[in-house]
Amino acid sequence: MPLDGLFVHALAHEFNQKLAGGRITKVHQPYPNEIILVVRNNSQNYPVLLSAHPAYARAQVTQIPYQNPKTPTNFAMFLRRNLEGARLEKIEQVDNDRILHFAVNTHDELGDEQTLLLTLEMMGRHSNLFLVREKDQRILELIKHVPADQNRVRSLMPSATYVLPPAQNKENPFTSDLGSLAKILLDDERANWAKAIQQQFEGFSSQSAQALVRAIDGASDAIDATKNWLAHFDQPAPTLYRSDKNKLSYAAFDWGQEANEKTAFETLGELLDAYFAGQAEADRVNQQAASLVRLVKNELKKNLGKQKKLEQTLTDSENADSFKVKGDLLITYPHLVKKGMTEVEIENYYDENKRLKIALDPRFDGLQNANRYFHKYRKLRLAKDYVLEQLAATQEEIDYFNQIQTQLAVASPKDVADIKVELIDQGYLREKARIKTKGKQTKKPKYVMGKPDQFVASDGTLIEVGKNNLQNDQLSLKKSNRHKIWLHVQKLPGSHVLIDSENPSSETIEEAAKLAAYFSKARDSANVPVDYLPAGKLRKPNGAKPGFVIFEGQQTIYVTPDAHLVQKLKKV
Repeated sequence: MPLDGLFVHALAHEFNQKLAGGRITKVHQPYPNEIILVVRNNSQNYPVLLSAHPAYARAQVTQIPYQNPKTPTNFAMFLRRNLEGARLEKIEQVDNDRILHFAVNTHDELGDEQTLLLTLEMMGRHSNLFLVREKDQRILELIKHVPADQNRVRSLMPSATYVLPPAQNKENPFTSDLGSLAKILLDDERANWAKAIQQQFEGFSSQSAQALVRAIDGASDAIDATKNWLAHFDQPAPTLYRSDKNKLSYAAFDWGQEANEKTAFETLGELLDAYFAGQAEADRVNQQAASLVRLVKNELKKNLGKQKKLEQTLTDSENADSFKVKGDLLITYPHLVKKGMTEVEIENYYDENKRLKIALDPRFDGLQNANRYFHKYRKLRLAKDYVLEQLAATQEEIDYFNQIQTQLAVASPKDVADIKVELIDQGYLREKARIKTKGKQTKKPKYVMGKPDQFVASDGTLIEVGKNNLQNDQLSLKKSNRHKIWLHVQKLPGSHVLIDSENPSSETIEEAAKLAAYFSKARDSANVPVDYLPAGKLRKPNGAKPGFVIFEGQQTIYVTPDAHLVQKLKKV
């Protein structure tokens, strides 16, 4: 189901159970449209994600790690001043709509008690997050400022009065007596029930309306069946569905949807983490790494074009002897060529006296045309060695940027900074100039590289996965790792994987190989070959780019990447 009003009802119920009465201890804004509130309640910290993302708007308790920017945004600083240390009283849903009010008890600048509403509207591209003063409904700040010429229905700027989005004038199914439902079932054909339910009741998506139809179809009392069905949203049993085409969908409880695989979760937050992990993370990476993606794409295009030209030159150089033959024939029979001729046919004594047609430059005589062919011959012969050297260097560049492209495709937001530093060190990207302070010597801040991702095998063995070349070098070439087992997908760009064991079980090797295949260009393939051997057998050639190693004496295992296994083994 999409995140409709019914699912938001279940979220509000879960939030009130976990968060109501807790203190907001920290506020972070790791991404442009998303806020993380750390709420401490019952001696436990809950990271609450409030997202106004146009495609992934949602509210949830999340366990997906995030990395804060070095400099907090103005919106994050404003929320910190007003919310940190305040008590979260309750969470309310507006009717059965996709709007949540997080009511926070705090004090104003004069010390008087006040209630602020952190209001999240989850409305697709119109999603927004507001901080509103309850007593006068004044908008203190919001995550997206919308000028009046872009929204004439209501003002979405600081100091304006907060007004709810236009009402849909539908019934709230949780407060209605459901009398109109009986009328729908009597007046409409079964094929029209779902659409009629959506039109009559607030908060129903097409999937949830169809699920309700399945629940009441054939029931002796449709009203009671509907009430029982709605009661599940107050006692959710979060369920993730995976289709035979590996497409994911979710519901607040198992409502009988057909699926190839069903996974149950304890909380709605865990369910949303599992559903949005890949999609939302990829979008965050695209936001942070847009310039890097463009750079890699341009470098690949440039080097592929260069490779094509070099290969054509190499093909021509392979035919260099044909130019020598034409020059020899022209210098043997110069009298057959007169200025103004564009071609001549001469008996070829190199090929059993067959006749050879030779193109001519009409500006020159026979000897001059012969010299032109000899010049081409010498040039191509000399170019061959240079072209082979350039082809090797160009192929190295193509392999390198294919590797970076693969890393960006599987990167999490925290990995992007490492990739950027690497590209700066390799000279492909310029570092932003630091502003010099008058009379002070500015020092370049020391960069702290991110750590490889960690996974735990079924038998408890630690498995580490490098998500970029800097991490790959750290895993593969560190002396203390020499006797541990190293893995990499065969002949394709991918992550370096290290098993923290000198003699791992066959099951652990298979699980690590599946991680290596998943974090590679072969992620969507089946029966992927993965090489493995002790890390001490790896060698890095002098001058090789980051992440490049050579080895021999490896063994190979064939596996199929498994996204579900990756989530299962991930160390939080």
